[in-house]
Amino acid sequence: MWLPIPPEEIEGLPEGPRYLFWDGGEDGAQPYPGDPAECAVYVVPYMKRLSVRVGPLEHLTNVRLIQTLTAGVDDITGQLSVIPPGVRLCNARGVHETSTAELALTLTLAALRGIPGFVRAQQQERWAAGFHPALADKNVLIVGYGAIGAAIEDRLVPFEVARVARVARSGRTTARGPVHPIADVLPLLPHADVVILCTPLTDETRGLVDAGFLARMKDGALLVNVARGPVVDTKALLTELERGRITAALDVTDPEPLPPGHPLWQAPGVLISPHVGGPSSAFLPRAGRLLADQLTRFVNRQPLRNVILTTGPETRGANGR
Repeated sequence: MWLPIPPEEIEGLPEGPRYLFWDGGEDGAQPYPGDPAECAVYVVPYMKRLSVRVGPLEHLTNVRLIQTLTAGVDDITGQLSVIPPGVRLCNARGVHETSTAELALTLTLAALRGIPGFVRAQQQERWAAGFHPALADKNVLIVGYGAIGAAIEDRLVPFEVARVARVARSGRTTARGPVHPIADVLPLLPHADVVILCTPLTDETRGLVDAGFLARMKDGALLVNVARGPVVDTKALLTELERGRITAALDVTDPEPLPPGHPLWQAPGVLISPHVGGPSSAFLPRAGRLLADQLTRFVNRQPLRNVILTTGPETRGANGR
């Protein structure tokens, strides 16, 4: 089993398997810790460039489980054509909800209360008092009401928001109220003061926030993206930001990393953080607990958690789809 966290740092790993540490190294040049053909479980390194994370895949001829340490797996699913049938791909549901929800609230509050302007004023030794919106009494729309979306709502409640509307891939009822199907998102937009994106990146959500979506948002609304950059059409967003009609707080961008000189850096009314929703002090203990539980299940042939898909012949022939 290949682990990107030293096995001695993970409490509760089952006895029996041979654990090998591999996280690609600082530059991606770390040698493989053993023969990839003997690897039964591959835990994908966290926060490494894509070429490092997927590099071993074509050599894992006997792998049975691929476990990511991310909530989104869109980058890995596009590389599964080299994986044999019957391999289960699992995500890290339960690891990132707390940290990502915390950042979503941080970005929302910072953008509404004018924190970026205060920082700039402090650097200039300028007292920049003024009136700024509060989160209290606002209508919030959460687009992507899964585990992270629910965790965001948990943290919204103490701020006395007026209303939370919820959107997910399919409609359902929760203890807190209805969840609307994503097909019904457009009619909800004109009522939202804050729109928080935390949806997975799929064929359905890629480019979801396009010119039509943004045009439906009310004047002065705030768009917060802690999902994936390609969920938002960057050109369309820039148009609305430059008009000054809406504002945005983005933890993810398209392209990413955002290169120097990109107009999004200097667009009015935008706050950008460098994709830091997951990497925090909350990550390692939660990742360790997930791996100890998941690998115990694997060894004991029990049902695995968070299975996204099982590869089949059609996956192997997908040519990176």
